[in-house]
Amino acid sequence: MVNTAPTPPETQVATQPGGKTGTAPARRTPTASKRPARPNGQWKVDGKAPLNHNEEFKQESDPLLVRERIEQVYAKKGFDSIPGDDLHGRFRWWGLYTQRKPGIDGGKTATLEPHELEDEYFMLRVRIDGGALSTEQLRTIAGISTDFGRGSADITDRQNLQLHWIEVEAMPEIWRRLEAVGLSTTEACGDVPRVILGSPVAGVAKDELIDPTPVIEQIQERFIGDPALANLPRKFKSAITGHPSLDVVHQINDISFVAVDHPELGIGYDVWVGGALSTAPRLAERLDVFVTEEEAPEVWHGVVRIFRDYGYRRLRNKARLKFLLADWGVEKFRQVLEDEYLGYKLPDGIEPPSPASLGLDERGDHVGIHEQHDGRFYIGAAPTVGRVSGETLAKLADLAEAHGSRRVRLTPQQKLLVLDVVKDEVEPLVAGLAELGLQARPSIFRRNTIACTGIEYCKLAIVETKATSAAAITQLEERLGDLKNLKPLSLHVNGCPNSCARIQTADIGLKGQLVMDDDGNQVPGFQVHLGGGLTSLDRDDAGLGRTVRGLKVTADGIGDYVERVVRRFDADHDGEETFAQWAHRADEEALR
Repeated sequence: MVNTAPTPPETQVATQPGGKTGTAPARRTPTASKRPARPNGQWKVDGKAPLNHNEEFKQESDPLLVRERIEQVYAKKGFDSIPGDDLHGRFRWWGLYTQRKPGIDGGKTATLEPHELEDEYFMLRVRIDGGALSTEQLRTIAGISTDFGRGSADITDRQNLQLHWIEVEAMPEIWRRLEAVGLSTTEACGDVPRVILGSPVAGVAKDELIDPTPVIEQIQERFIGDPALANLPRKFKSAITGHPSLDVVHQINDISFVAVDHPELGIGYDVWVGGALSTAPRLAERLDVFVTEEEAPEVWHGVVRIFRDYGYRRLRNKARLKFLLADWGVEKFRQVLEDEYLGYKLPDGIEPPSPASLGLDERGDHVGIHEQHDGRFYIGAAPTVGRVSGETLAKLADLAEAHGSRRVRLTPQQKLLVLDVVKDEVEPLVAGLAELGLQARPSIFRRNTIACTGIEYCKLAIVETKATSAAAITQLEERLGDLKNLKPLSLHVNGCPNSCARIQTADIGLKGQLVMDDDGNQVPGFQVHLGGGLTSLDRDDAGLGRTVRGLKVTADGIGDYVERVVRRFDADHDGEETFAQWAHRADEEALR
């Protein structure tokens, strides 16, 4: 290795007259004193001394232990008995966040303290690894929603079900009901391994390469709730799919396992690491390793421990795995994984083919009617931007059972599937789903629009999202019905810059902020991102959308803008060109 460090001044080699060399006296020049580099809080580099309050409260008390206090103290004494570090910190380890107090407008989101924004009610996230539910489990969640959550329920784009209006006094009974049917809220939030995304068609799809369920179950059983992994720098997101449609948005997770058929090693997994969006989006990179089904849990465990031991903890906004990967690079990351955490080398892998190259639906949401490998059918249906209710979930459980199914799956696109339906029951089930507002044959916009929680409940949000998106969908269905050959395109609506609704990876992504209307008034609105996508594109920009300088729309102008830009695309695109491809080449005026 070439040493490129400069020679110290006192021994610099000088050229003397006549070409002879010798040691010249050092030239004394003023030098600025160098500050020592600030530690990043990497446990294996800097030690475990906490560098901020968030790290302090995690070390003072294992956050998982807060459950006992919730059950024995806070559920009996009420909301006012909860100290700040538990309320705003450790409660997250059990899926609980305080929700936003009604009536506080988005302009105050960044100026008020958390206690000024929050209500004495909680959002509760039910952890559903792989999105897999029995009808009994679905009915249990429905009952909790009805009895304790004012009927609230949202399907998230992490395959969770999220309830609101939960009081701390109800938590012991809620946990009793969930755990009686094999569900939990353990590490549904917090600086922990969050819910594991899994293919919604695991074990049933005709074209599945491998069923990821055993790997998901092993990780869940062995590592979720393990105190050794309950203090990570920040959240850690995982995804596993055995389906060639790449249906778990693998490019935006901290770790993903994607099934491949290796020409020499057979069927296993290709591993991706370091993806995440938010305000500094970065898509995951391949580790270029092939992992067998048996090895996958250990490789997952190795990567999450790298994050625990080497992840950056000093600054919260730099504490995701993507920042460590950006600094290390893939080669070093792989070497550390193999040498320090696995103790063996992994064979080189192969990249999975794109869904388009296989003639598959690139959306990977599984909406519609599909035959299973056993001759029965699964039906994928779209609620409106994930919004359901306790009553809807209870009726869905009853409907599924009435048509011979006892299994439901949630998807990372805020959709749901009913499995195991015999052929004669398919159309009656489709009709029953439609009566519940769950469309198996939805319009382009009802199918491809997702939205985050928004200002209705979220303390970080600036604008409303769910009702705004629903209104825009209705407008677009009415206005663009004449475009019979319109290609599928996605609309993602987010209430703040944090991208819970994945705005950078949508054809049209809307980021909530306050904007000026035509009369100069500050109103709720959105910055526009265009041309994002994950599995559908073959471009060097890796699928992140572009922003157009100054392009913003008001919340009540979404329908007008989307209609305008879609009609321009319909008129201008070349042949099979997708909206995303067109949006990246079009001039800015065409996108306004």
